[in-house]
Amino acid sequence: MTLLQFFSRHHREIFQGTLEHIWLVGIAMLLAVGIGVPLGIIVAKRPWLSKPILGGANIAETIPSLALFGFLLPVPWLGGRADRLAIAALALYALLPIIRNTAAGITGVQHAVRDAARGMGMTERQILLQVELPLSFSTILAGIRIATVLTIGIATIAAAVGAGGLGEFIFRGLAMVNNQLILAGAIPAALLALGADAVLSLLERRLRPVRA
Repeated sequence: MTLLQFFSRHHREIFQGTLEHIWLVGIAMLLAVGIGVPLGIIVAKRPWLSKPILGGANIAETIPSLALFGFLLPVPWLGGRADRLAIAALALYALLPIIRNTAAGITGVQHAVRDAARGMGMTERQILLQVELPLSFSTILAGIRIATVLTIGIATIAAAVGAGGLGEFIFRGLAMVNNQLILAGAIPAALLALGADAVLSLLERRLRPVRA
């Protein structure tokens, strides 16, 4: 049986695994953005907090994925369900590039722009929401793009704890020494990563502020 025939015969299973993969990555990225962007703002506004925040994100990034799943197993509410466990681990992996790029984007806003906003009577909160975040959005989006591509790849490991996704095919293929099963998980995951990178790259370029 050729690879094309295998994909045709098992297209429903592969499609279901792809949907599970997208769901895991999507929820994890929503959590990572919801946590990472505020932390990035704190790093930009309170530089003395950058070491503990970035240090903690760095530590999470360097822990091997299977080991991180193991560390999170005893955590109440997370360890009881494989999908919650996988989403929490994936969100932790995605934090570092989002925090770094958010902080870099905000600190990269020119002082003259901030001074002009203050001269117009804007408060610090208004400057953040109406000036700094819009001007740094393309930089923040670049961090989200990196985190998304990274998370799509790491999400294949989620199958090891029973969370589903395309990693199911890879692990089954490894156990059965079946290259077609491995590729049934690897190829869609790679295509998802390439597609997400292309879409977010295009959005990033469109939203990049025009410099005079």
